[in-house]
Amino acid sequence: MRPPTPPGRRHPGRPGTGRPAATSLRRRPAQVVALGFLTAIGIGTALLLLPVSATGQRASFVEALFTATSATCVTGLTVVDTQTFWTPFGQTVILVLIQIGGFGVMTVASLLGLVLTRRLGLRSRLVAAESTHSVGLGDVKRIMVGALWITLVAEVALGLVVAARLVVGYDEGVGHALWSGFFHSVSSFNNAGFSIYSDNLVRFVADPWVCLPLSAAVIVGGLGFPVLIELWRHARTPRVEGRRQALFTMSRWSMHTRLTVGTTAILLAVGTLFFLAVEWANPRTMGPLDVPGKMLASFTHSVMTRTAGFNAIDVSGMNHGSWFLTDVLMFIGGGSAGTAGGVKVGTFALLAFIIWSELRGDTEVTVFDRRVMPSTLRQALVVALSSVALVITATLFITVTVPPERFALDRVLFEVVSAFSTTGLSTGITADLDQWHQVVLVVLMFLGRLGPITLGTGLALRERAKVYRYPEGSALVG
Repeated sequence: MRPPTPPGRRHPGRPGTGRPAATSLRRRPAQVVALGFLTAIGIGTALLLLPVSATGQRASFVEALFTATSATCVTGLTVVDTQTFWTPFGQTVILVLIQIGGFGVMTVASLLGLVLTRRLGLRSRLVAAESTHSVGLGDVKRIMVGALWITLVAEVALGLVVAARLVVGYDEGVGHALWSGFFHSVSSFNNAGFSIYSDNLVRFVADPWVCLPLSAAVIVGGLGFPVLIELWRHARTPRVEGRRQALFTMSRWSMHTRLTVGTTAILLAVGTLFFLAVEWANPRTMGPLDVPGKMLASFTHSVMTRTAGFNAIDVSGMNHGSWFLTDVLMFIGGGSAGTAGGVKVGTFALLAFIIWSELRGDTEVTVFDRRVMPSTLRQALVVALSSVALVITATLFITVTVPPERFALDRVLFEVVSAFSTTGLSTGITADLDQWHQVVLVVLMFLGRLGPITLGTGLALRERAKVYRYPEGSALVG
């Protein structure tokens, strides 16, 4: 017989008690994150609809919605020219949305609460954990504060470097150079890809003082805040034997950090070499450049495919093979809990280890002498397969509703992958799509930013824990 409840206390989780159980509280942050992004998109759309936001005729609802979603979801796809269509006020709205979207709506709200109250409650920590992908509640405050400092320092330093280059090398006024420098620094660090130049970064294709700093910001922002904080913490450890100590420090990295950094380096190298070889003699892309220019352009494009969205070469003029590899790199994306999109390099690496383990006949998946939990493997499979399903569904929908003579399949697939991975690279057809096709891309950008798992848990009403198990069965595979 259950003992009676003491006066003044109620069982948690019962209806009408006013205090939900811990399990129900853990399901709510994903819904709050989704609502936060929708709120930011709605406010941004309303501001961009104002007459003061556009230089000429007021923006249509779809133009404002598309731009606000692209900025908040740090994508970079556009249906209008950012330089000529939007006024300085409209560009400022876009910049603020990029910063909010890149840093995370709920992370910003939690940081404000931290500044005001000097501490975080359980609910705020759970919300921020959902936004930053922290491992435990105790990590949230440290990651948020570290992420804030990393963001501010990186954006200010990069903005000053780019502004100085624009003044010295391109004779721009100090005021416009500072505005351009900080706009592109925020856009690059947050992997947004918005540019206030009509040709994006094409005019800077052979300028290492612009392309390399922006590429560095994209890489740093795309690694993810937990990885950056861990790298910074290990970098501050005292060195005793130079290189031996550095290698020992690398062995102490967490599995997530080693997967993210290692996979990022491999993909950057593969992309650079591939684009350099395929586009070397292409007269529409790298053909007119000298050898150093070709190397810089190929490296820059390889970096920007990590969901950054800047283009220093004409994407519409690239070979179809380059389009396909760009699709693959965009779909993989960057690191978890960072500003990049895609299925994330950690997910991609885990899938590769799953395949390798099955080929070897191993019963468990091991990474760097660590056994990967089955729940983590299931999450990787769900994220990858649900992402593939979304891309296939959107591509089929657009292709069957658009005459084939208008847009080829490879161009449609490129735009869909770019939208879902929140990259922003384009073959030039986004602005020419019908408005309802543009709305499909808006939905893809939103889903791609939140992630299938986050959206799924946010919409789930409850979890079901089975107290029984069915008999095992098998099916033929292959």
